[in-house]
Amino acid sequence: MGYKRFEELPVWQASIELALATYAITAQPPFRRQHSLRDQLERAALSVSNNIAEGFERGTNQELLTFLYIARGSAGETRSMLCLLERMLGFRDLESGILNLKSSVESISRQLGAWIRSLRDSEMKGQRYVTEKTRRADKARQEREEFLKKLERIRKEGGSAADSSGTASATQKV
Repeated sequence: MGYKRFEELPVWQASIELALATYAITAQPPFRRQHSLRDQLERAALSVSNNIAEGFERGTNQELLTFLYIARGSAGETRSMLCLLERMLGFRDLESGILNLKSSVESISRQLGAWIRSLRDSEMKGQRYVTEKTRRADKARQEREEFLKKLERIRKEGGSAADSSGTASATQKV
């Protein structure tokens, strides 16, 4: 399915939920004394969805790939900080929330990785390169492929009918 807007992307939606959950956890009392850690965690978590959106809006697969890599890096940065929080004594009361955030960010990272692999393997260069001429060429190619498949089915059906009776085979040779 082709997405028209980044807001429709499941990975962007998951990233927004990650940012919201991150802001909710950083509003908790243990973060009151950890201003720089709180700020860095919030910025890294928010960076994931922002880079997905920016890359999507750029219009080329190459630029999208660049921003997806950045988003995946931000997911890694977020996960790294969550690992740190797990080890800090002052954050023991938030252990469940931290684990949930880690699970979310790991899922997002896997989704981004799959999307990156898909784009790297794609022949399409991106929306910016789609013109009326390329749309017509794609449509003609698709119609040609469908026609060739239909011909192949007819050929196979004709070949099996000919094999069942010698007369059909002889008639076809004439």
